[in-house]
Amino acid sequence: MELERVDAYRVRIRKKGNMRVPGMIYADQKLLDQISTDRSADQVANVAHLPGIVRYSLAMPDIHWGYGFPIGGVAAFDMDNGVISPGGVGYDINCGVRLLSTTIPEGEIRKVKEKLVNTLFSNIPCGLGSSRKDLKLKKKEAASVAEKGARWAVEKGFGTQRDLRFTEENGCLEGASFHVVSERAFERGRNQLGTLGSGNHFIEVGYVDEIFDTEKAATMGLHLHSAVVTLHTGSRGFGYQICDDSISKMMTAVQKYGIALPDRQLCCAPLRSREAKDYFAAMASAANFAFGNRQIITHWIRESFASVFGDSPQNMGLNQVYDVTHNIAKFETHTVEGQKKKLCVHRKGATRAFPPGHPEIPDEYRAIGQPVLVPGDMGRYSYVMTGTEQAAETFYSCCHGAGRVLSRSRAKKIGKGRAIERELADVGIYVRHQGKWTLKEEMPEAYKDVSDVVDVVHKAGLAVKVAKLVPLGVIKG
Repeated sequence: MELERVDAYRVRIRKKGNMRVPGMIYADQKLLDQISTDRSADQVANVAHLPGIVRYSLAMPDIHWGYGFPIGGVAAFDMDNGVISPGGVGYDINCGVRLLSTTIPEGEIRKVKEKLVNTLFSNIPCGLGSSRKDLKLKKKEAASVAEKGARWAVEKGFGTQRDLRFTEENGCLEGASFHVVSERAFERGRNQLGTLGSGNHFIEVGYVDEIFDTEKAATMGLHLHSAVVTLHTGSRGFGYQICDDSISKMMTAVQKYGIALPDRQLCCAPLRSREAKDYFAAMASAANFAFGNRQIITHWIRESFASVFGDSPQNMGLNQVYDVTHNIAKFETHTVEGQKKKLCVHRKGATRAFPPGHPEIPDEYRAIGQPVLVPGDMGRYSYVMTGTEQAAETFYSCCHGAGRVLSRSRAKKIGKGRAIERELADVGIYVRHQGKWTLKEEMPEAYKDVSDVVDVVHKAGLAVKVAKLVPLGVIKG
């Protein structure tokens, strides 16, 4: 694999052997040195072998090793000759981030942060086996969630129509079909709606610490030293099982259609095939489950704030800024060699970043561009950005977070004997968690410094910084 530095923030992987296109990694030298500690750059090159790939196999600066595709990978495929691959979406389908603004001053949160975090922890199930018995779905209801997404939740009283407008795809990915979802996936997901889950999923209460663009921040309802809430979760066991089921089918499809792969984890099927259509319909079902999941949790976040502050969500300005997905494949129109083309864009650990004027973002944001939410680790900070026209080179895609620099097993070894909860408390962050090893697996050192990642995409022109958010209280699974 030959790396060629294009500029301070772009590194090209030269086309070699059976690669159909070059690779492109967005990284400065510091991040490239971190990326080189695993084989994720090899995965970027491997993705470039897939049929119908357009322009480049891309990787954001938060890239790290994943199943088939690297996490932080982006690839677009031609509708006639291209493929769809479950490895390009990942197991947690439509894992995504939702941000709520408030009019509550930071100081008021500090006074009650322990009570607030404890209330959230009590109201919202989290952890590996978390479930909501009162939301255990019958098959007909599960089908409705899979095909309606967040709209199902709003119709049931969990949130408002405004929430849908400020959610990617209005909270519903078209093309879902519950009929292609396995019984096992239904059973795994039926009682997990409205649950946070485990691993890197979280709810974070923080505040706006710094504003880089006052006009854009104000448009989003973000004001200096006002409180915010960030939610990060996905499709839970429902999406995991759909991915697992689909990989088995795609392994067979690779043989059926004679697709040569450098890594069997890149198993895929031609976009025109029945296997591809079934996968997309199942994946969209999981994506809609995730939209519904975040919508219901949002409602319970508002109820928790109302309980602690004794005021209505409306009076506290608990409005949704935006909801973005970062594990998904979607059909989008992009300009390729001067022509508009419909493509299947895979974003795995990467966020959509539409520019100002794009018709698929809310009217309120049309002048500033789509909000891009980039959470960091639980001990430092996160960022809000907006998409740019320059991001056309990445099919309007951007980084999705800090990106792991330590595996979970390595983080547990390094964290052995340390009181991570106390370390966070010493810097003013109150944490509640469910899993035995969660805090060690998710400690700040396990992740790259998100400011390094954000600086690269900002300076490369893929997105621009709007605000920095700092945590005060965190819930982990």
